[in-house]
Amino acid sequence: MPAIASTNALPTSNRVLYRFIFTASVLFLIWFFGYDQWLKQDGRLDAVLCGHIAASGASFLRLLGFDSTVNAQQSNLILLNNQPAVSVGAPCNGLVLYALFAGFVAAFPGPWQRKLWYIPAGIIVIWFLNVLRVAALAINQHYYQRSADFNHHYTFTFIVYGFIFALWMLWARRLAVPASQSTSS
Repeated sequence: MPAIASTNALPTSNRVLYRFIFTASVLFLIWFFGYDQWLKQDGRLDAVLCGHIAASGASFLRLLGFDSTVNAQQSNLILLNNQPAVSVGAPCNGLVLYALFAGFVAAFPGPWQRKLWYIPAGIIVIWFLNVLRVAALAINQHYYQRSADFNHHYTFTFIVYGFIFALWMLWARRLAVPASQSTSS
C-alpha cells in the first residue's frame, strides 16, 4: 500500500496564490476604509486630482495649438475656444486606476526593488494616458458631440484598461521574475 503524503504541506504555487489573495484582500480593505470611508467623503483629494488632470489636459491641448483653458470658477472644467468641453469628475481623475495598478503589482510576487520603481513608473504612464484621454474627450466634445458619450464610456475606457493590462502583463511575465531567472529564459 502506497504511503499517503501529508496534506499539511501546500505546493509552492498554492502558497504564492494564497499570499497574493491575502495581500490583495488586505490592500482592498485599506482602500475601502482609507479611501471609500474617509478620503472620498472628504472630497478634497478628488477635487485636487480633478483640477490637476483638467489643468494638465488643457496644457496638453495648448501644446497641440488649441485655444484651451480651465474655467476660473470651476477648476475641473476644460474650455475650448471659451466653450465648456470636459468636466473631470472624481470617477475620472485616475485615482482608482492608480490604486488598482499599484495594488496588483504590490500583491503579485516579485522583487521589492523592482516594485519600488515599477509602481511609480506605471502610475506616471496611467496619469499621462488619463491626460491624453481627457484632452481627446475635450476635442471630441467640441467638434463631434454626438460620439463623445460613447467614446467616454467605451472607447477610452477600453484603451486605458488595455494599457493597464499590458503593464500588468509586463510585470507578471518579465519584471516579477528574479534577475537570475530572467537572464536564463
